[in-house]
Amino acid sequence: MPKIMDGKKLAEDIKNAVRKEVLKLNERGFDVGLSVVLAGDDPASEQYFLAITKASKHVGITVYRHKLSGAVSTNELLNTVQSLNTDERVNGIMLFLPLPKRINARRIINSIAPEKDVDGLGAISIGRLAAEESTFQLFKGNEAEGLASRKLLPYMSSFIPCTPYGVIRFLEYYGVELKGKHVVVISKSLAVGKPLSLMLLAKEATVTVCHRETKNLPELTKQADILCTATGRPGLIKGDMVKDGVVIVDIGIKVLPDGRIVGDIAFDSVKDKVSLITPVPGGVGPVTIAMLLENTMMSAKRSELLKSPLMM
Repeated sequence: MPKIMDGKKLAEDIKNAVRKEVLKLNERGFDVGLSVVLAGDDPASEQYFLAITKASKHVGITVYRHKLSGAVSTNELLNTVQSLNTDERVNGIMLFLPLPKRINARRIINSIAPEKDVDGLGAISIGRLAAEESTFQLFKGNEAEGLASRKLLPYMSSFIPCTPYGVIRFLEYYGVELKGKHVVVISKSLAVGKPLSLMLLAKEATVTVCHRETKNLPELTKQADILCTATGRPGLIKGDMVKDGVVIVDIGIKVLPDGRIVGDIAFDSVKDKVSLITPVPGGVGPVTIAMLLENTMMSAKRSELLKSPLMM
C-alpha cells in the first residue's frame, strides 16, 4: 500500500503556526482581517465559503462576509472590491469562483489590490511569479534572505497562489525532493497548472505541462517522477499510466451524483505502484485553506511593518 499524504495534518500544523503569529499581532494591537466575497448560490462555493469562515475564526482572523445575490452587477462587485481595498481592517480579500456567467471574473479579480490578493490570482501576482519576483516565498533560510534583499518591494505587495503553493508545501512536508525530478502537471489553468509549473521550475524541477489537447498522455505520465493532476475528470489516471514509485498529487475534485467526492486518480488501480499519494477528499483542499490563512497573516505583518515609524 502507498503512503497517504495527510492534508489535514499538514493543514493543522500550518494553522497552528498562523494562530501563534496572529496572537502576537493582536498583542501588539493589530487585528487580522479577511474579507470573503461570494456572489450567487453555487453549492461548492457555499461549502468553501463556510469552511474558510470556520478556519479563519479558529486561528483568530476576523472574517468580513460579503454574500451577494446572483443578480449582482459588475459595477456592484467592483464597488465592493474597491471599498475593501481601502478598508484598513481588511488584510486579505478572497473572491469565490465561479461568478455569475455574465460577469467577467478576471476583471473583478484584477481589481483586487495586489497587497490584499491573498489568493494570488490577480494578473500582477501571477506576473510577479512568472518574473520570479515573488518566488523566494517558496524558499527558507539564507537562500530566501538573499532573494528577499534583491526583491523586497515586490515581496511586500504580492502573494503566490494558494493551491499550487500548498502542493509545494505538501511535497516538502513529506520529504519529496524536487530538484532535478521530472514533474508532469496535468492542467494549464491559471488557478493551478500555470502557477504550479512556475513554482516547480523555481525549485529546479523539469516540468512537462499536459492538457486536454495533449496527444499520447500515457506516454508522458509514465515518465513522471511526480505527477500532479487537476482536471476534475474522475479516474483519468490509471495504474497502467504511471511508473513504479511515482509520487502523485491529486488536485482534481468532482462530486458524483451519489454525493461521493473523488479526484482524477483511479486509486485502486494505482495503489500498488505509487510511493506517495494524496487522498480526495482530505488532501490538497485543507492545505489550500491553510495557505490562504497564512497569506492573510503575512499581509497583516507586512501592513504592520509599513506602518512602523522606522519605515517613515
